[in-house]
Amino acid sequence: MSSEKKLSTQEVIQLERDLAKFANMMDSVVRIPFTKQGVGADAALSTIPVAGDAAGFALTCYAVYKAKQIGVPQTKLNGVIRLAAVDAVVGFIPVLGTVFDIFIRPSRRALDVVHDHIREEYQIHSDDHVLHPFLHEKLEQKQQQSAFWRNPVVAWLWIHIPDILGAIVLVLIGFALWFGVSLLWDWYQSLTV
Repeated sequence: MSSEKKLSTQEVIQLERDLAKFANMMDSVVRIPFTKQGVGADAALSTIPVAGDAAGFALTCYAVYKAKQIGVPQTKLNGVIRLAAVDAVVGFIPVLGTVFDIFIRPSRRALDVVHDHIREEYQIHSDDHVLHPFLHEKLEQKQQQSAFWRNPVVAWLWIHIPDILGAIVLVLIGFALWFGVSLLWDWYQSLTV
């Protein structure tokens, strides 16, 4: 990157946030709370034979393009391109390709490569802008208008709304399952008496 004009910290954060938005849409729109594991558009596209896998590969190439804008060297991106190619080829296999897309996430891999690069090149160690990029962007706008949003507890709660709601939903599902099984057990007991 030494021969190129270095981007400002804000420009790098914005480009990485754009890539994080894209990676979230492709690989983890629906996430397990407090993890990066989820399912996104890439898995949905793979249900369309051939065309979906080709579209997924093309969209991953877009992620590589965004990474190059930040200045990530091609040598660091070769692994992402190989992973995208494997993802596309395996995606041609019905059912197995869709399952594979849930766990092999080339857009997320591109984001990880970019994040490692900017940690080295720009000394940006925060990752709030890539964890929940849509909420982080909105939080920055709110923080410019009010000191309330600059409070660290308020900011943390805002950023982790999806995780908190997801955890609540999981607890409610667990409670509903327990309640349903209890009712079935009671009903079964009443039949056997």
